[in-house]
Parts: sequence; C-alpha cells; structure tokens
Amino acid sequence: MTKPVCLVIGAGAGIGGNVAKKFALEGYHSFLCRRSDEEGLNKLVSKITEAGGSASGRLVNAIEDNAIEDLVEDIEANVGPIEVVIYNLGAQIGNRPLAVTPHKTFEMGWRLGTFGLYRLAYALTPLMEARGHGAILVTSATSAMRGNRGQHSHAAAMGGRRMLCQSLNAEFAPKGIHVAHILIDGAVDAPDTLGKILGPERFKELRDSRGGEHDGLMLPEKIAETYFHIASQHRSVWTHELDLRAFSDKAWWNHEG
Repeated sequence: MTKPVCLVIGAGAGIGGNVAKKFALEGYHSFLCRRSDEEGLNKLVSKITEAGGSASGRLVNAIEDNAIEDLVEDIEANVGPIEVVIYNLGAQIGNRPLAVTPHKTFEMGWRLGTFGLYRLAYALTPLMEARGHGAILVTSATSAMRGNRGQHSHAAAMGGRRMLCQSLNAEFAPKGIHVAHILIDGAVDAPDTLGKILGPERFKELRDSRGGEHDGLMLPEKIAETYFHIASQHRSVWTHELDLRAFSDKAWWNHEG
C-alpha cells in the first residue's frame, strides 16, 4: 500500500528536517527538498531511514519556472499522494536599508515568501480537493505581523504569505483542505539557519545563555511535534494561525525592539 506523502519544501537541519522526520516516523513517506547542499540533504534522508522512517528527496530551486509544479506532478505520479505539504522556505535577505535593497533583491524575497506558496497551492489544491482532504502548513516569521527597520523585503514577503494563507483558507477549508499559518516568533536552535546568520561564536553565546536547560530557544524537534498535531487535527477544531515562541520570549505585539 502506498504511503501518504509529506512534502517538505525547505528541508534544512532545523525545522524542515525535524518535521520530515516526525511525519516519517508517524507513517508518512517524507519527501525533502532544498535549494542546495545535496550532501546535507542526503544525510537528513539517511537519518530518517536509519530511524525506521520512509524518506527521499531532491534539490529544487523554487524560484525557477515550473520547478514547484514539476515537483508536485512527479511526486504524485511516482511516489504517492501528497496529503501534507510543509512550505518552509525562508525569504530572509538580511537587514538592508532601502537604498541598498535593489528591486531584484526585493523580488527574490517575494518569490520565495509569497509567489512560491501561490504556485504550490495552484498545483496542489486541485489534487487535494479531488481527494476531499489535505493539509498545507506554512512556516512564517514575526515579520508577517510587524515590519522592522531593514526588513523591507522580508516583511512584505511574510505579510503577503500570511494574507495568502487567509485567502486560501477562505476558499479551500470548506473543501476539506486545512491551511495553517505558523508564526515562528522567536529564535530557533538551528545551527544551519540561525547559526549561519549569527556566526559560530555568537550562536554559541546564545546557546549558552538561552539554550539547553534555560529552554529559551525553540527546539526544532518540539516544533515538529506541533506541526504533526496541527496536521492531525479534527476538522471541527482546525488551527488556522498559531504563534510559537519560547516561554521567556515577549510576543511580537509587546516587544520593544
């Protein structure tokens, strides 16, 4: 019997990889995609299969024309029905004043943050609708709720992502498709994302001061449990939007920074 597929677009070693592992160990076939680092992708797949899960993956550049559409078509034809998709692509281009944010850079954030989700939904929702069910879980960021200095591209992309989730919900929830916008409103203990942004020394300092027993950094494996719970919810109690943050973090609406 063909296993249902959990497609993870944006499968790094943090949230994406841990979500893929959680779904695989719960009976799905996890299909992992990322833009680069094939060796790292293969390691994630191997860890899942060694733990007893079913997984495969490939590199995908979501900005390229037809990349997402061809991916969906190939998985549906050769792997199995995509019952859950995790849209986990980041759109962070760093803090940039407007004067040093050329339109191509701004556009790249939008293509990753909003346009890619639209293309995914356009390709996948007809298939989910025909089956009468499906889940689209979308990772988002604080910038979806509040624009900060230097975050012109990211805030526009994430704000658009949030509104797109709401419009998708309005159209497809009555058709059995669960769309959830999941706001990651805090620091995640992820060496390949936050660690690269901060650099090894600053990331180690952050882990020492807020990680481990302090529970001040969100753990990717715990985030993965939340994603699986949302995908498994009964439709009478679907979560459509959720803030996730460590207990010690201030919520975005109370934060002074």
